[in-house]
Amino acid sequence: MNRIISLALLAGGVLLLVFGVNAMNSASSDLSRLFTGAPPDRTIWMVVGGAAATAAGVAGLLFGSKSG
Repeated sequence: MNRIISLALLAGGVLLLVFGVNAMNSASSDLSRLFTGAPPDRTIWMVVGGAAATAAGVAGLLFGSKSG
């Protein structure tokens, strides 16, 4: 995997994780959790997508080709 793509995945993944955690602690998430017992789907997808993108970016940087 190209190093630039790996860095972009890593940065995007971390950004999604931050937004997902912030959304999980928001008032609308608390209200949704009050009625449904679970956080909103959007929040879950942001955290899961951020974790996957971060893992892919780290894997690309660690195990990717050594050519520039």
